[in-house]
Amino acid sequence: MSIREEIETRLSAAFEPRELVVQDDSDQHIGHAGHDGKGESHFSVRIRAVAFGEMNRVAQHRAVHKALGDVVSRIHALALDIGA
Repeated sequence: MSIREEIETRLSAAFEPRELVVQDDSDQHIGHAGHDGKGESHFSVRIRAVAFGEMNRVAQHRAVHKALGDVVSRIHALALDIGA
């Protein structure tokens, strides 16, 4: 399973989002820190789920990082766009 698929699977299971877009942005970071030439190092996530409605922004980000678990330590960058 690719890291992108792993992100999608974990976030879907944790939040049952009505919208989830996971984009591998690694090719845009060739030559930058954290890009090892193999890809799957930089990701952007857009997620919309009812679960985020009661949370402030910090709590939303913490919840996503918790759901992703060890995936976060295996990538270099993660941009999050979170909403209810």
